[in-house]
Amino acid sequence: MIENRKKESIMMYGIGYGGFGFFMMFGLFLLLVLVIIGVYFIVHHFTNSNAKEGTRSGDRALEILHERYARGEIDDEEYNQKKSGVAKVIAKT
Repeated sequence: MIENRKKESIMMYGIGYGGFGFFMMFGLFLLLVLVIIGVYFIVHHFTNSNAKEGTRSGDRALEILHERYARGEIDDEEYNQKKSGVAKVIAKT
């Protein structure tokens, strides 16, 4: 009778999880790893999307420059000068 009470109190107060203590600890570790991976991908997504937008705007600037040159709005000298300026800006980003 006393043995049964000891076993019941051990189980009741959480000392002997019936062998599931390891699985609970493993589950919490797995959850922590998943949260860290999720945070990494969220940060990675936002930082890369900003970099891609900068590249796209640089490409768009070159397209506009080519269009203006094709229409004859700017001459060779101005075209080459602005093209090198846009290339420098793209290289910085």
